[in-house]
This record gives sequence, structure tokens and C-alpha cells, in this order.
Amino acid sequence: MQTESPKTVLVHDFTAVTELPGSNATHEQVARLYHRYYTASRYAANKRVLEVACGAGLGLGYLARVAKSVVGGDYTTHLLQVAQSHYRGQVPLCRFDAQHLPFRSKSYDLILIFEALYYLAQAEGFIAETRRLLADDGILLMSTVNKDWSEFIPSPFSVRYFSVPALRDLLIQGGFTRLEFFGAFPTAVTTTKEKIVSLVRRAATSLNLVPKTLAGRERFKRLFYGHLQPLKPEVEDGMANLLPLVPIDEHLPTTQYKIIYAVGHLAHSARMVPHPSQIASF
Repeated sequence: MQTESPKTVLVHDFTAVTELPGSNATHEQVARLYHRYYTASRYAANKRVLEVACGAGLGLGYLARVAKSVVGGDYTTHLLQVAQSHYRGQVPLCRFDAQHLPFRSKSYDLILIFEALYYLAQAEGFIAETRRLLADDGILLMSTVNKDWSEFIPSPFSVRYFSVPALRDLLIQGGFTRLEFFGAFPTAVTTTKEKIVSLVRRAATSLNLVPKTLAGRERFKRLFYGHLQPLKPEVEDGMANLLPLVPIDEHLPTTQYKIIYAVGHLAHSARMVPHPSQIASF
């Protein structure tokens, strides 16, 4: 694998806000994790895949089953060490700054960034880098928590969250010619328990009582969600129920979904990927 010298910038260590093997998670948290990589797998078949901000690498092995090749990278050394302790060289891992990716142009067919765009001081620089690294018919797949969700809680290390229209503008300015946007995990609450938890979340957010780290939030979640389950070092099929991806209007913010997916295509490809809304059939 040929690389170029990366540029470095001073950023945070993201270990405290990253899902790690053995950390306890709610059923929905596990479902979101599985959902990201199942969705990515629909695009990854026989492709050269790069995951930016891969964290502890929970999805890399899952993608490696279908992709031509998979590379994972993160800025935090400790997270890469956790990933390496599991994969033991089976998946290449690199330390890099997402805004200065150390690879040659047109090295990849699919680039992923999940729940990390909002940590970047120069999101435009990241998009420009993906544009450089992707092959002519390449695809960028992103997911992010929806800032327009009424119960949205920002991460303590976040720089900027993007609405759907802002994501659209970011991708268009970065040279992506065909865009798709999807919502997942509806915000509507139906059961009494969901309504109580929703009220508590809103109150905690307004009073600034939500813990800043995942470990602190784990204790918070145990009080209101009950049983939590430990995360395994690698995503597995069937680890949670799959919810559908629902196409949404790219010109308008949405309050109906907790998670937003954005897909940027560099060109119309004759080789169409399976539409991710097929998740609804599983």
C-alpha cells in the first residue's frame, strides 16, 4: 500500500466518546452500530474500502467479508491498538488525520465515515480529500446523528453538526454529482416507557446533566433503559433487528429520524449497487 506523508494537527483523544469492545450498550445503540455496517456492506461488494475514523474497528471485519479490500484509520492511537489486538494484522490499520488522508489519488472505490464528521474542524477539507482518493465512479457513505432531532445531544468534542441541506451543500461543493439521503430510527415515541425516557432526556439536556463520556452515559442509560449488553469486538449478522432506510428530501431538515445517511456519487455508474432501502425486507 503506497502512501504519502500526512500532515498532522492537534486534536482530542476520542477514546472517551468511542464505542469499545466490552462497553455496555442499549439495544438501540447496538442496532445503530449494526445498521451502519450492514448498510455499508450493501455498497462494499468487491470494492476497495476505506473507513475513516474507524475507532476500535468494530465493523472492519464485517466489511472485509464482502469487499475486495478494507483499510481502517483513526487519529487516536489507543483506538487503533484496540483494533489491532483483535484483527492481528488481518485488516490494515493506519493512523491519520481525516482532513489530510495519506493515500494516493483514486486509491478507493468506497469511503466511509460514521458518526465522526462533526468532530472535524475542516469538514470541507475531508470532502476534498475523499474526492481525490475515490475512483471515477466512487462513493462516499456517511452517517450522522440528526441535529434537528428534538432530543439531540451534542458530543463534547464536536465542532459542527450538519443539517440535511447543509450536508447536501457540502457534498455538492466537494464535487459529488449524484446524492442520496436517508433517514433511520424514527423519533416518534409510542410506549409509556419511551415517553418517560424522552422527558428525562430532554430535562437532563436542558439542565446540562448528561454525562460527557460514554462510560458516564452508560450509568445514565442503565437507570432508564435497564439491561445493557456488552459490545463484541466485531459486528455480526443478526446482532440486532434492522430498521429500514427511508429516502428523505435533501432540501429540507427533518425531525422524523434520529440518524441521517448521506451518499455521494462521483458519477453515474453502470454498475448499480443494491438500494439500501432493501433493508426493509429483512
